[in-house]
Formats: sequence, structure tokens, C-alpha cells
Amino acid sequence: MQVANRPSSQADGTPDFSVEPSVVLKNPSFHDITEVISKPIESKATLKWYIALAFSMMLLTLELVCWGLSFYYGDGLWGNNIPVAWAFPIVNFVFWIGIGHAGTLISAILFLFRQKWRNGIARFAEGMTIFAVMTAGLFPLFHTGRQWLPLYLVPYPNKHAVWVNFLSPLVWDVFAVSTYFTVSLFFWYTGLIPDFATLRDRTLGKDLVSRIRKTVYSVLSLGWRFSNRHWRHYERVYLILAGVSTPLVLSVHTIVSFDFAVSGLLGWHTTIFPPYFVAGAIFSGFAMVVTVLVFIRYIFDMQHIITVDILEKMNKIILLTGTLVGYAYGMEFFIAWYSGNAVEQFVFINRAFGPYAWAYWIMISCNVISPQMFWFRKLRRSVPVMFVTSIFVNIGMWFERYVITVTSLARDYLPSSWGWYNPTLVDFGLLLGSFGMFFTLTLLFVKFMPVVSIAEVKGVMDNARPSHHGGDH
Repeated sequence: MQVANRPSSQADGTPDFSVEPSVVLKNPSFHDITEVISKPIESKATLKWYIALAFSMMLLTLELVCWGLSFYYGDGLWGNNIPVAWAFPIVNFVFWIGIGHAGTLISAILFLFRQKWRNGIARFAEGMTIFAVMTAGLFPLFHTGRQWLPLYLVPYPNKHAVWVNFLSPLVWDVFAVSTYFTVSLFFWYTGLIPDFATLRDRTLGKDLVSRIRKTVYSVLSLGWRFSNRHWRHYERVYLILAGVSTPLVLSVHTIVSFDFAVSGLLGWHTTIFPPYFVAGAIFSGFAMVVTVLVFIRYIFDMQHIITVDILEKMNKIILLTGTLVGYAYGMEFFIAWYSGNAVEQFVFINRAFGPYAWAYWIMISCNVISPQMFWFRKLRRSVPVMFVTSIFVNIGMWFERYVITVTSLARDYLPSSWGWYNPTLVDFGLLLGSFGMFFTLTLLFVKFMPVVSIAEVKGVMDNARPSHHGGDH
């Protein structure tokens, strides 16, 4: 197969698919790649970075204040009530767990399928997984109402012989999410080791700051020397971790869906939830990756590494998963009608036309209608269009969790127990603050660590091919 720096066209103007486009444009040398990716770390932070960090830290401060108030005064500051005992905290938890799914799919599953286009975005997606799970983990911890007793969620030998309820899906969450976080953290760090060694070797200053940086990078690189033996061990471990991470993409959000599906509540008790939640998680995760990468590629001049072709492939996955989510919405109504159960039929009619209909139609508009523009290649490759669409998708996916959680609880079997949910200012503060925590961690990551894998990008360049002749090696 021929290789070209960009897709070529036939005489009639149609794309020539026999020519494989380069993953990296502009034909940079290996040295150029190292310089571009290392520049944000080695140069002084820009004013734009400081402004973004200040704004995200304001939101993070808001979250910390709201968590502090919730800790001191209790969960009564939230809008949770009876019957809507689950509300914003669980909605936010499921939303952020879903955001983290794209990282594992990009870094693990696409790696096993040898999709070279993932190499420019895998590192950021992996980091996003870590930050999203960290953000999500705070909500169930505070929702317990006893934040100082987290060990009670873990089965451990104790003299009182008190054990967790292994039949509860909330306990399954503890195992699934903690395993997911641990494996993702090791996977992320393993990929960083060669790049830490590159930064270590590039830090040549004799001043105090340079010596500290070199020491930190030396410790983090674990004695990496770019030897053949190191590369063989690295690739073996990376492959094993990718294999271990792959089933987690399906299992984690499946278990999260069991929080709802194993209950007897109509609107929740349905077998479609596991695949429905997994597709929705990948849908929202890819949308968040696109949202942030649009800024990163522009701010750090990485348009030739994080190319429009890569973003277009991500938009195709958003279109696919969005269509699957839309199919799941339709099947919920079909099964409710086909079951002949009048109560279940009421639940879904109430979602679409009841007091929370506004939330339902926001969900449909953002999740089903907005991604359909990606059927058109011109729109699929338009950076402004994909940016706006990705934001709509994340808004819609948050409302999906809101609709599932609140509408089913607010109106259940007995009309006498129906209620209404009104979120408080603390609820909104925790929601906005969670974005502050996520983006603060993201901004610190892009400043102090390589946001793109230097080693992996070099491995898919034309210069790295055995048949390549000439060029800078």
C-alpha cells in the first residue's frame, strides 16, 4: 500500500482509498515531534493558560465550599427528598464515570485493533479517564452521609463480623470503579515512562528548578535507558494492560447500570440498561475528548499531530454511539407498549409529556438529533461544528441521567407518594464545581506532562517504516 502525506484524489476528484494518509502531517522529523510535544512543558506558561487555570480553580473552590458545607451541615442542604432520594449526586456520578470510558476505549481497544490514528490522542484520553473517575468518586462518598467511614464499603476482616451486603449493586460499584481506576492509572503511567525519560534527558540546566525537574523525571522514568530490552518489556506490559483494560470498558458501566436495573422500580427494571449505558458512556466520553482536544491542538500548535482526520474518525464513533442511544430510547417505549403493562406505559409517557418533559426533550434534541449532522462529511470535518455538537452531546447525556433518575422516582406506583424535586444552590454548586475539578486537573496535566505520547507518535510516522529511505532518524 502506498503512503501519502495527505489523502490523494483520483482524476474525477473522488478520494483514492488505496493511498493511506499519514497519521502525522507536514512530514516532521523525529526531533520536530519531540520539540513540539515538549514545548508546553519546558516553556513558561502562557497568559491563556493562567486565565483558564484561574477560571477552573474558581469553580473548584466553589465545589470545595459546597463539599465543606455538606460535610458540616449534612446532606439536608441538597434537594434530595422522599420520594426523590437519588438526585444530582447520583446523576453526576454516573455522568463522570461515563466521561472516563472514552479513554479506555481509545487507549486499550483501539490499540489491540492496531488503529494508528489513536496514537495522537490516546495519552490525553487516558488522563481524562483518571480525572473523570476522581471527580465521580466524591459524589457517592458524600452521598453516604458518613464520609469518615469509607472503609465500611469494603469487605475486610473485623472483630464485629460486620460485612457489606454483597447483593447490593452499590457494593459492586465499589469493586468495579476502584478496579477501573487502578488499572487505568497503571496503564496511563506505563505509557508515560519513555516520555519521562525523554524529558529527563532534555533537562540540562544547572539551576535549582532544573535539578528538581531532572530528579523528578529520573524517579518517574524508573531508570529507562531506551534499550532494546526495555522496549520489549514495555511493549509486553502495555499489551497485557490493554488486554486487562478492555473488558473493563464493558463491565464498569454495566455494573453502574445495575444500580438501577436490579431494582423493582418501573423505568429502571429493564434488561436494556447495560448495553444502553455502555453506548451512552462511550458517546459522552468521545464528545468530551473532542471538546478539549479542539482547544489543545490550537493552543499548542499540534494541528499536524491531532489532525482533522483523527477528529473526523472520532465524530464517526459519536454518530454510531448516538444512533445506538437513540435506538435504545425508542426500544424503551416499544417494550413498554408491547408489555401491555399500563403502569410501565405511564412511566414512559410521563417522561415525554409529564412535568419533566422539558428535560426529556432536551435529552432527545442533544443526543439524537444533533449528532445526525455528522452524516455529512463537510460538517463532520468542521472544527466549529464538532465543538458545538460535542458540547450539546454532553449536555444531553447529563440530562439523560437526570431523566432516568428523577422522573422514575418522582412518580412511582402510588399517586399519593408522588413528589417533586427542586435542586438547591448547593446542588448546582457541586455540579459546576465538578467541572472545575476536572478541568483544573486537565490543565495541570497538559502543562507538566506530555499530553501526546512522543514514542507512540514517532512509531507511526513515515520515517519509522522499514522501507523508508533518508530523512532524519
